[in-house]
Amino acid sequence: MREERIQGASRDETDTPTATGADPAAGQVTADEAAATQPPVSTQEMLEEEPSALFTPKRIIQTLVAVVLLTVAIYVLVPKLFEIEDAIARMGSGEPLWIAIALAINVLAFASYVALFRGVVGEKVLHLTVAEAYQITMAGLAATRLFSAGGAGGILLTYWALRKAGMERRQSVCRMIAFLVLLYSVYMLALMVFGVLLRTGVLPGSAPLSVTVIPAGLAGAVVVIVLLIALLPEDFERRIERMTSGRFGRIAKRLATAPATFAQGTRTAIAFIRHPEQGGLAVAGALGFWGANIGVLWASFQAFDVAVPFGVIVMGFFVGMVANLFPLAPGGVGAVDAGMIGAFVIFGLPESEVFAAVLTYRVIAFWVPIPPGIVAFFQLRKTVQRWQGEGRDRLAPGAGRGEEPAPQSA
Repeated sequence: MREERIQGASRDETDTPTATGADPAAGQVTADEAAATQPPVSTQEMLEEEPSALFTPKRIIQTLVAVVLLTVAIYVLVPKLFEIEDAIARMGSGEPLWIAIALAINVLAFASYVALFRGVVGEKVLHLTVAEAYQITMAGLAATRLFSAGGAGGILLTYWALRKAGMERRQSVCRMIAFLVLLYSVYMLALMVFGVLLRTGVLPGSAPLSVTVIPAGLAGAVVVIVLLIALLPEDFERRIERMTSGRFGRIAKRLATAPATFAQGTRTAIAFIRHPEQGGLAVAGALGFWGANIGVLWASFQAFDVAVPFGVIVMGFFVGMVANLFPLAPGGVGAVDAGMIGAFVIFGLPESEVFAAVLTYRVIAFWVPIPPGIVAFFQLRKTVQRWQGEGRDRLAPGAGRGEEPAPQSA
């Protein structure tokens, strides 16, 4: 019975029969993870070097200067252009109690993020302690906020930490993809559900087409594409290799690696969702992270006595966060602020009040976690040294050469 339920996520009987029926949430190597193809060794060696360059004093100063300039542009110059100079002045009038509540909710957000990480990779795969999971996730968040749009800095640091903790290369990639799919599936589903409920009048609040139905439709398209990719056969790369030959065959197989690996990670994430008794911590962490972020934004509006319907807060938050993909802004600074402000203004909220509330939210959600994240990075370096002393970073026999490692027990 248990094996039949899990087979939807791992059925690679032709390649790794010992992994068929493995439960990703229970810490075993799934067939999907075992089927992943290795990137070139030179690339792997580069990725597994300590990403200490992310936190050099020069890099931090450069990033902070860019962040300050972007923040000034959004919150000083823009209000003057639109004749709402009182936006910054309103910051000092925020209710301290609500700001304290926002700070407390923010702690819950990052506790949820740690729970998501532990649920996917740390609790039953690597048996990480809560402290170790905290160090990896907080250091990754700091790297994401300071050094890259779209989370590339955090992904690099997390991959390095997982490898040093003893996770095999193929499984590391699969679990990281599963982590991101779980996290952003909540994002996409929220856009779809709340966009439709607002537009149809089920939820109260203004419902302009541009910030309800259109984002919901785009999110739905993304979900469909991801699910279609997940339908790629588990031996996709081998099929491509059999259908081609010579140099073209090698190139085709290499090009097939990305969609095949993404499909494998997506199926692992789906297995977590389908079996909440095993993946409940990860799913709860994803829901808690986004829910707490929205709670911080809600408390920020409350601090300035601005009543915003719940559906509007959810849609304004998620629509604005799309700007985090803007490649030239560290951590989406400036881009996310402008996107979120613009979304709420479209919903009909007063500009000056929106500026004050969004700036408060961004200070709490963006700036506050950076110092503990940097501290966590240096703590993580010491933890990695301890892991190396224990031999945890040594690869299992055959790992890294395309061979199937022995399944890990729960």
